[in-house]
Amino acid sequence: MAKIEIYTKAFCPYCSRAKQLLDGKGVAYEEYDITMGGPKREEMIQRANGRTTVPQVFIDGEHIGGSDDLAALDRQGGLDALLAA
Repeated sequence: MAKIEIYTKAFCPYCSRAKQLLDGKGVAYEEYDITMGGPKREEMIQRANGRTTVPQVFIDGEHIGGSDDLAALDRQGGLDALLAA
């Protein structure tokens, strides 16, 4: 099963939407709450090529992007293949 990581903030509707999509797929993910900033926020920015918005989703270390990117990947049929890897 793929390793899924998602950087989120509290009260973020886009984060909720991305987690809802992943939950609907029945996959486990590691969530990093960066509401208060700190080293995980800096890590996210570095891994996401400077992107500072949340959520930022990674599957097996590959940067997928935010909630809209994740949903688009699912609509195109590419998400399930990544999750099954």
